[in-house]
Amino acid sequence: MEYSASYNTDIGIRKSTNQDSVAVRIIDSPDGQVAFAIVCDGMGGLAKGELASKEVITAFCKWFDEDFIDEILEGSFTAARLRDEWNKIIQTENRLLGVYGSDNNIMLGTTVSAILMYKNQFYIVHVGDSRVYELKKDVRILTKDQTFVAREIEAGRMTPEEAKVDPRRSVLLQCVGASATVVPTFLKGDVLRDAVYFVCSDGFRHQISDEEIMERLGPKNVVTDDDMKYGCVYLTELVKNRKETDNITVAAIKTM
Repeated sequence: MEYSASYNTDIGIRKSTNQDSVAVRIIDSPDGQVAFAIVCDGMGGLAKGELASKEVITAFCKWFDEDFIDEILEGSFTAARLRDEWNKIIQTENRLLGVYGSDNNIMLGTTVSAILMYKNQFYIVHVGDSRVYELKKDVRILTKDQTFVAREIEAGRMTPEEAKVDPRRSVLLQCVGASATVVPTFLKGDVLRDAVYFVCSDGFRHQISDEEIMERLGPKNVVTDDDMKYGCVYLTELVKNRKETDNITVAAIKTM
């Protein structure tokens, strides 16, 4: 499997800082190419959200650049080891950010959504309401939002239409840095060829439809790297024109 990638991040139309952080890696390995993408959305209403998202991104990138590369060169990579390492990063960052917040009398936190594609398998870690999508013949959301409204919808106490306008739609059930306990979701699956996988903050997805996503980022419409970059930027600008007030970030990877 081979990969190409693009990303776009934007402060948006209202906020004074961009509290989203994003990173993408594509490397060659003895087992073929490897792709990794991560988006962290610092909490909009909490102080120092940009610090929280950057710190978690930095920790995951350090893991990828050092530990993970060593493992694939040594042949010691396993799904169980990956899960343990990712969980350790999240628990460590949750503790460190919690201590920093307590010492400075502030609250700060971040979502985490990341996907690793290696040897035709994808691995996802997820906390909060950023998302990971798979685009093939249609739009498939791989993660579940860890929000108050998502829980209410699942319990049958709220409709999706009601959730879209509910003032509590951004209330998270957990995040890294501002939760006493964090329980990440881990997912594993087969990577589809000629598909697009993307990770985004919630600001990217609120104002656009699945049809618009497929039109600009669907695999049939993303032939070149420029196509993918254009799709990321186009959808970001579309979201801004529709008056989305949050920061907007998307990282897309096409499989070939």
